[in-house]
Amino acid sequence: MASGDETAPEAAPGPFTICREDEPVPAALRGAVAGIGNFDGVHRGHRALVAAVRAAADETGVPAAILTFEPHPRAYFAPDKPMFRLTGVAAREIVFRRLGLDGVIVRRFDAGLAGTGARDFVDRLLRDDLGLSGVVVGHDFHFGRGREGTPAMLAALCAEVGLSCRIVAPVALGTEADPVSSSAIRRALAEGEVARANALLGYRWFVIAAVRHGDKRGRTLGYPTANLALSDCALAHGIYAVRVRLPDGTMRDGVASYGRRPTFDDGAPLLEVNLFGFAGDLYGQEIAVELVGFIRGEERFSSAEALIARMDIDSAEAQAMLAADRTPSMLD
Repeated sequence: MASGDETAPEAAPGPFTICREDEPVPAALRGAVAGIGNFDGVHRGHRALVAAVRAAADETGVPAAILTFEPHPRAYFAPDKPMFRLTGVAAREIVFRRLGLDGVIVRRFDAGLAGTGARDFVDRLLRDDLGLSGVVVGHDFHFGRGREGTPAMLAALCAEVGLSCRIVAPVALGTEADPVSSSAIRRALAEGEVARANALLGYRWFVIAAVRHGDKRGRTLGYPTANLALSDCALAHGIYAVRVRLPDGTMRDGVASYGRRPTFDDGAPLLEVNLFGFAGDLYGQEIAVELVGFIRGEERFSSAEALIARMDIDSAEAQAMLAADRTPSMLD
């Protein structure tokens, strides 16, 4: 079992091609070696796979790409069961670009793909439709109708049609026995363990969403906020130190609350971000918010004055966390 101790790389210097659902594969990605999977979180284990893709592609001088699917198969098979997606489509593309890949190919996960047998998955999708020259998968990868395909079967089928195939071993954090997984990261975030989630990822977890109008209560408290609605988010309700990438690409420090605002309305969960020293208008614009540290759980206060006093303390603690944190960022 490999150890996941690499740091986030510098931004990839080359162009990055995105092939959306059902689009023909562009010339820039034809003949690519592709890592296959859902890559929710693009954590340290996924990054070992990405490194193997890059190495395999460089050996033969072909593009290095990712093949992934939307919607997530779990969402397809259980559409009524909420799923906490660690990394949305836009965030995932940012990470893939930073990891030095040449592009990403997205294919629609629908009834047709779900019903495709293992052999047809290789022959028709990987070889004929996508024109790949090779694939890289994790040790626990399954594919084809009813998840009939295993990594060993994939290697055998690829050999029959002239595709290379590499299988990547699980990755553990430090001396831990359990491999890094998206499930472990979800659990950490649900418990407010931001430092652990970021350690498993190898970078600060972040979300991207559009700023929406709120009730403007933060202005009256002296803490104006940019409000974001996060779909099916199981993040622990509480107060966080954050860094935010604004639409113009600049980064700002701040403090954020995620929860239902029990002092006032117990409404739908919102991520409310106060940017230190910022007074601009962000309504309707997308921002990216990184979690740096967890300060405290959500609380109900007896008065607005008591809440403001606590917010002052939270802001000071957030600034201290931000000054001390050295976790890599995928947004800088």
